[in-house]
Amino acid sequence: MKLHEKDNFSRRNFLKTSILAGGGMLIGFNLLTACKLDAKMPIDIASLNFNDFNAFIKISDKGYVTIFSPNPEIGQGVKTSMPMLIAEELDVDWKNVTVAQGVLDTNNYTRQLAGGSQSIRFGWDALRQTGATARQMLVNAAAVKWNVDAATLKASKGIITNQNGETLGYGDVVKEAAVLKVPDGVKLKDPKNFTIIGQEIVNVDIDKIITGKPLFGLDYKAAGMVIASVLRPPSFGQKLKSFDAAEAKKVNGVIDVITIGDKVRKFAEAGKSNWTVKLSKTDKVVVIAENTWAAIKGKKALSAIWENESQLESTEDHDKVLTAILEGKNLNIKREDGAVENAFLIADKVIEKTYHSPFLPHNCMEPMNFYANVTAEKIHLVGPVQTPEYAAKVVADLLDFDLDKIHLEMTRMGGGFGRRLYGDFVYEAAEISNFIKKPVKLVSTREDDMTTGIYKPAVKYRIKAALKGGKVTGYHLIEAAIGSNMYGSIPNFFPAGCIPNYKVETGNYKSNITTGAWRAPYTNFLAFAEQSFFDELAIELNVDAIQLRLDLLQNVKNTTDSRIEYSGQRMEDTIKLVREKANWGNTKEGVYQGFAAYYSHNTHVAEIADIELKNGLPIIKKVIVAVDCGIVVNPTGARNQVEGGVLDGIGHAMYSDFSFKNGQPEYKNFDTYRLIRMNDTPKVEVHFVENQNSPTGLGEPGLPPAGGAVANAINAALGKRMYRQPFIKQLNKKSILS
Repeated sequence: MKLHEKDNFSRRNFLKTSILAGGGMLIGFNLLTACKLDAKMPIDIASLNFNDFNAFIKISDKGYVTIFSPNPEIGQGVKTSMPMLIAEELDVDWKNVTVAQGVLDTNNYTRQLAGGSQSIRFGWDALRQTGATARQMLVNAAAVKWNVDAATLKASKGIITNQNGETLGYGDVVKEAAVLKVPDGVKLKDPKNFTIIGQEIVNVDIDKIITGKPLFGLDYKAAGMVIASVLRPPSFGQKLKSFDAAEAKKVNGVIDVITIGDKVRKFAEAGKSNWTVKLSKTDKVVVIAENTWAAIKGKKALSAIWENESQLESTEDHDKVLTAILEGKNLNIKREDGAVENAFLIADKVIEKTYHSPFLPHNCMEPMNFYANVTAEKIHLVGPVQTPEYAAKVVADLLDFDLDKIHLEMTRMGGGFGRRLYGDFVYEAAEISNFIKKPVKLVSTREDDMTTGIYKPAVKYRIKAALKGGKVTGYHLIEAAIGSNMYGSIPNFFPAGCIPNYKVETGNYKSNITTGAWRAPYTNFLAFAEQSFFDELAIELNVDAIQLRLDLLQNVKNTTDSRIEYSGQRMEDTIKLVREKANWGNTKEGVYQGFAAYYSHNTHVAEIADIELKNGLPIIKKVIVAVDCGIVVNPTGARNQVEGGVLDGIGHAMYSDFSFKNGQPEYKNFDTYRLIRMNDTPKVEVHFVENQNSPTGLGEPGLPPAGGAVANAINAALGKRMYRQPFIKQLNKKSILS
């Protein structure tokens, strides 16, 4: 199955599972907007009489439309872009559309998940079909009213017009349309006729965000709600032995101190957990208080004794373990082409390098939090989570509830980056509410998030290449990781298919430190290692760094290997675009450039970093980016995603470090943990490859090439190779300021 066939297969299945909802009325998305040409959006749309058209769309009798966005919003912009897909095919005026966040609804929605940069890719056909089908039903209802053939009518901006020039607004026929038979095979628009998709649309939440209106989980309040702060083991590998709550209970505002954990242990022992569950099985101490300040202060006043349950690990030990994996024989082969060992035996020269990356926390700006109200009749959950369906199912199993008794509302998230894929904070909140029989909001501190959370795995890569006759003839990559290894498709990314003798192996150390997905899992570091390595190969072969990649891509452009995940032609086009836009090799004196290109999350990205030296230190001035993500739904949001990914990639590659000693994280807050700062940020210039391919991911693929582009530029400027992140540590500097 080739790349485009895989994409079509995935989209067809998404469409199939989301097409009929609400009693067989419409594709599993409720999104209709209606408007009359002379209508103005009222100040308070809540006062209007809206009619449910389906699970995604409400249309008022005045023609205004509310579109429900089904997926979690973590800053990736889907709350704006997913409704745009429906509004486009519905043929309404965007200014008359109001977007609302949908709740968890497994009957009418599918894949309500924020992860893998897949929301738009999977929703592309299905959401547009929802809008198109709804539009046709409205047109059919107008045809009945006028007693004419529906094919003679036209719909535009929420107005249906007949051949006599008479008009009906969507609101005039919405009630009649909602009971009509759902038509099959409604034709979608040709992209050349798009009026909303491809337009610069402002984030639908922007006004609330910049004015501080309630949007996020931390903003949520409910009558009778108390606050919970959880004390967890200070070291991974420890469990609670005893505690004294006397001083905590003296804190003004503290209501009670309890322990939780028993239900989690029974839940885990029953084998009901899934991949989103990263809960420690030890008891945890919980301070219940009237307000957040009292809860946190009470937790600090607790006196707890912890005992070792397993080995307390340290970064020094991890480094040795990972090196041993690289040098050992107990490895898993992920892909092997040709005769790799022979290629190295007959090579003119063999190049081998090792790259190092530490654990990293997610550092979402909004710390973990969640609201739960468990009663005998139902469970009400509200908050920021990337996997709401999984969270609801786990809570149902944990507390022995029927799933249909759980109502989960999603708030906007102040960052996710993979951390909120794991719902430990949801399950803890539910267990606490069930214990105290009150509505509760669990609130974590920055220290909680950084020291008792989930981390990007520490990883080492050893890469070896065989050179023969001026060509790369062999390639061998070994990954050693703590917690887990790269997922199945990554070994089929570049340079798979480009080099005849190719092998990828992985080895893993099972740690008691919790690890998980971190923005662009594994590729976030692998791209730096591989792209740095290819830069070294280009120098060794005395060829231009970009030309080396382009030459290799010729070997995969017409491949029949169904395992290959990327397109050689699309990657070539992306590379050529960035080469042109960055004026590669022809910059002014004193500007040093580094190139990297990478495919991930179905998207091809190429980046060139411009660096200048100041007092002998590298200053990143500009990063030029070319992206092939297919049709760009919302250029404003798309640029934001790429810019954010690039800066995130640069920041962590340059500055962020993390370590453990005796099982305890040595960094606890931003006073010691280094993130990229305003005066570190370069200008990011984004260019999109124009084509008519269906959209692919954008939240993550801008990040992986950034570290490689910067590392290669640093080498161009200083003649110094970066093999260990963060780079600033290898440069022996505490900070680099522009």
